[in-house]
Amino acid sequence: MNANTFTPDQVLDLWFPDTGHQNSMDTHGAFWDERMQGGMDERICTQYADLTEAAAAGLLDHWAETLRGRLALLIALDQFPRSLWRDTPAAFAQDNKATRMAMDTIFREDFDELEPWEQAFFIIAISHCEGPEHLERFENAMTVVHRIAARMAGPAQQMVDGFIAQNERVLGNIRRFGRHPHRNPIYGRVSTPDEAAYIAEGDFPHLRDAKKL
Repeated sequence: MNANTFTPDQVLDLWFPDTGHQNSMDTHGAFWDERMQGGMDERICTQYADLTEAAAAGLLDHWAETLRGRLALLIALDQFPRSLWRDTPAAFAQDNKATRMAMDTIFREDFDELEPWEQAFFIIAISHCEGPEHLERFENAMTVVHRIAARMAGPAQQMVDGFIAQNERVLGNIRRFGRHPHRNPIYGRVSTPDEAAYIAEGDFPHLRDAKKL
């Protein structure tokens, strides 16, 4: 696998197309729903499998030398595996690495050079990563959630309350369970009675319609 055949723009052009989606609530909501509810799976699996494997193997780590390269690497580590290896433990195998990079980025001075919808994926990556510091990390990240919300302009302003509420709901789940119970069947983990009830209800934050947050 020749990592030199892959570029950050391949990821960014796919994930953040210059379509003006942010200029209406319908198109911006559709942008989020497509990415959060499996709408990118086919393209990632058929066109970006080798790139995803290269990122997972550490062959694209040099992308992190620039801010937009770091954004592309984050998507390749945190989002693409969830499509390529959906419903397997491999989908989450890069969460630790993606989260370390995200935590290193959200407090950098140049972070606000990214658009709010680009910044939000760093928060998503942090929310994904289970482990003993999961709660502390996400509590720290919530200050950045509010900073991102304050930068949301135009039609996206209609999503501010939902964006904050969505992340507060994720934070509540982390406080309640310390992990993401919907992954238990994938990992072969035994659910607690409280987790089993939550899984049976099926109202998971990552499956919510972005236009209805």
